[in-house]
Amino acid sequence: MIPDLSVFWIIAFVLTLSVILDRLLLRPITRVMQEREGAIRSARDLAESSREKAQAAADEFEAKTRAARADVYRQMDEKRRSALERRAELVAATRSEIEKTMKDATARVQAQASVARAQIDRDADSLAATIVERVLGRKAS
Repeated sequence: MIPDLSVFWIIAFVLTLSVILDRLLLRPITRVMQEREGAIRSARDLAESSREKAQAAADEFEAKTRAARADVYRQMDEKRRSALERRAELVAATRSEIEKTMKDATARVQAQASVARAQIDRDADSLAATIVERVLGRKAS
């Protein structure tokens, strides 16, 4: 049994059709799919790279922020310590000045009191002599 020529024509037609479909449809579709797969892979790689860079930048920012905060706190402590020392110096100086002023005022008051006592003693003697003269009508000896 020999197949007739129509079978050969069908086989030739099917082979020709499969070559045409392969070249015009399947290869371009395969090429587009490979290009898309490559683009997706490169986009993923780029996204991963960007994420790593962003994480590194965030870590660096956090480290710099912590360092800046530590520096600010250190400066604040130094300023506070300096202010407390200055305050203690001012309090000591003021206390010393007040003590000196109090000593001077006390000395002046004591001197004035002594002068006033002496004056009162003189006035009392004079007044006593005047009273004796008026009561006795003569000078007391």
